[in-house]
Amino acid sequence: MEKRSEVKKQPVGHSKQMEFIRYMDEKARPIVNFIQYHTLDSVLNVEMVKEKTPEEIKQIWKQYFSAKDTVYAVIPAETFDLMWKRAQNCPSFLCALPRKEGYEFFVGQWSGTELHFTALINIQTRGETATSQLILYHYPELQKEKGIVLMTAEMDSNFLNVSEAQCIANQVQLFYATDRPETYGLVETFNHRPNEFKYMAVIAELEQSGLGRELRPRRDSDKA
Repeated sequence: MEKRSEVKKQPVGHSKQMEFIRYMDEKARPIVNFIQYHTLDSVLNVEMVKEKTPEEIKQIWKQYFSAKDTVYAVIPAETFDLMWKRAQNCPSFLCALPRKEGYEFFVGQWSGTELHFTALINIQTRGETATSQLILYHYPELQKEKGIVLMTAEMDSNFLNVSEAQCIANQVQLFYATDRPETYGLVETFNHRPNEFKYMAVIAELEQSGLGRELRPRRDSDKA
């Protein structure tokens, strides 16, 4: 915990690129600490919604999870198709979470339609025993018939709050569903040419998109 606190306070510019690559090659990729697979039936009565329209299902999903302390979404089928296709070629990536000073990195790894995240410092300190701190569950059961993919999440509230988890979830679509070749190119580089990967480019994309802006405390000079 002390090491994690130190990293959270350290601006990302102090990180060493080659040390980061070594950790990714040696530690991140073998991690497979996954919990039991969730099906849509375990969350939603699929039979009862078969006669519902996509918009009605979206409202049911939103109404149910809006009262819960978690992350959720309804993803258009074509968007998930693109994300899923790219996930097969690039099953892991790095997201940046804004902190009071600098950023904290989270490594994401696909396992089927589940996407597991754990903090990079967690991997560095615990290696293969590192556990998932955020899991995004994608349910494609209604994709063909209704044109939507439902998503919800499970997170470790000791490490993340809902706003932070949402910021990470938003970055999945930012990088995997983008139509900008240079943005998805970061994902390809991370997976296939890690020695060329520049993590500062992830921060640049995040800042340009505006994601996580609400997580960044305002400076005195920004206040009215």
